[in-house]
Amino acid sequence: MKKGFFKYYIGIFSLILVVLPSCNELDLAPTNKFTDLNYWTSPEKASAVLSMAYSQMFGANYFFANERLSDNLYEGRGNTDEKIITSGQADAALGRFANEWRNCYEGIKTCHTFLENIDRVGGLDETLKGRMIAEARFIRASLFFRLTTHYGDVPLFKANLSLQEANTIARTPKADVIDFVRKELNEIVTILPTRQHYSASDNGRITKGAVMMLLARTYLYENDWANVASVSEKIMNGEYGQYALFPSYPGLFLPENEYNSEVILDMGYTLNLRTWGEFYDAIPISVGGRINAFAPTQELVDDYIMKNGKAIHETGSGYNEDNPYSNRDPRFAATIVYHEYKWIKGNGTSSTIYIKPGSSKEAGASNLDEYAGPGQNSTGTGYYLRKYFDPTAPASLQAGLNLILMRYADVLLMYAEAKNELGQMNEEIWNKTIKPIRQRAGFTDASALNYPGADLRNIIRRERRCELAVEGLRLFDIRRWKTIETVMNGNPHGAKFAANNTQLIQLDMRRFNKDRDYLFAVPQSQRDINPNLTQNNGY
Repeated sequence: MKKGFFKYYIGIFSLILVVLPSCNELDLAPTNKFTDLNYWTSPEKASAVLSMAYSQMFGANYFFANERLSDNLYEGRGNTDEKIITSGQADAALGRFANEWRNCYEGIKTCHTFLENIDRVGGLDETLKGRMIAEARFIRASLFFRLTTHYGDVPLFKANLSLQEANTIARTPKADVIDFVRKELNEIVTILPTRQHYSASDNGRITKGAVMMLLARTYLYENDWANVASVSEKIMNGEYGQYALFPSYPGLFLPENEYNSEVILDMGYTLNLRTWGEFYDAIPISVGGRINAFAPTQELVDDYIMKNGKAIHETGSGYNEDNPYSNRDPRFAATIVYHEYKWIKGNGTSSTIYIKPGSSKEAGASNLDEYAGPGQNSTGTGYYLRKYFDPTAPASLQAGLNLILMRYADVLLMYAEAKNELGQMNEEIWNKTIKPIRQRAGFTDASALNYPGADLRNIIRRERRCELAVEGLRLFDIRRWKTIETVMNGNPHGAKFAANNTQLIQLDMRRFNKDRDYLFAVPQSQRDINPNLTQNNGY
């Protein structure tokens, strides 16, 4: 993981905490402790504040929590906020709604404080200063985009607020927030370097490529296909740095391959050692997992195509219900652990994961991983996760692996989807987008690689789901496609381990109200303080 500039981190973190405790999350007024000239005295201290902003831009808990709000994962234990949301029982007092709001605005506070004080710092190279300002503006823009994606209209302000202002500010229309984000991105892209112009010590910092990919996402989430295609094509043409698919799909997510040719932005440039442990509630217990908190659904499993390119229920696919995991999309085994999966350990040895009830006894192996019904320590769906497992993690299960926020395969998928929605998809575009993604995944059959010519929308959407599974993006895809109204209503399923291994596991009912659930509730705690904050429909 990239590290640097962080000798002052603990001190500045403590300093930030001094000025954050106001009950109003928009109370961003800095005190003299934070703006005093005796702090802003060196480039290193300024860099410490910027690194704090990097750490607030994105976290591992958010990364996996968003997947648990989608049809990719099932929350197996406890009554978490995500489970409350997907069951249709959330109200404006829910912790996730308040935490999302708070975390974003605290990050925006850090950016504003940096931007308002960076000119106090002496001895700072002007080029570096301009670049650091652009990085802070990117982080601020990304947080406002995140806010408006979840809440719709949100308070937009471009400098720290006084307490009085924070207690009276109204919500800004979503369109205006998006316009601000796009304006910021278009301005700072001219300032930031490409990834090729950074030294290795700066790995993980925001680049031109990251700026333009975020811009593309602002258009993608609005279904503005012409602009999605335009921005994506410029990235593909190398106008904002050189990117390419990493040769190995499993290798893409291993620590030894961090900052590879495919990575556009990841969670690496923050603390000297940024670790996370969320994933270890998703791997088999026999190989070091804790209790299983979330697991892949059967619906995700079923979307992985066969090696011949056909969907499992398509005529001629070769799918065998008695041997359901053979001859599947190679990305399937790189992502999901299934019954009799060969788990490769960090030392190169392997073990077999027995999940089907009763199978461990026959094999003379541990039964820790067997499906045992709802609310148990083992998987709730009959599957575990493999993707993003860090084989170098210590016994404490704290991984140091960078989680990828943006990568080049997503650019290709955005471009393919946009061209198809514009009615411009053809063999040439397929060969520049879906085909190389599948080749990198390990497909070799011509029927999987050649341009299909029909059913392209479903093929591209399925490709996106499987390529980007468990990368925190599925929720936003099903929202913009409006398919969330279907896939998040009803009972999701697990493997055929129910009723003595004869029926699919039927999981807890999910409910999605299309008149309410596209947006989070504005936190009630904030509305109690500021009566000018209106509420979203249905809450």
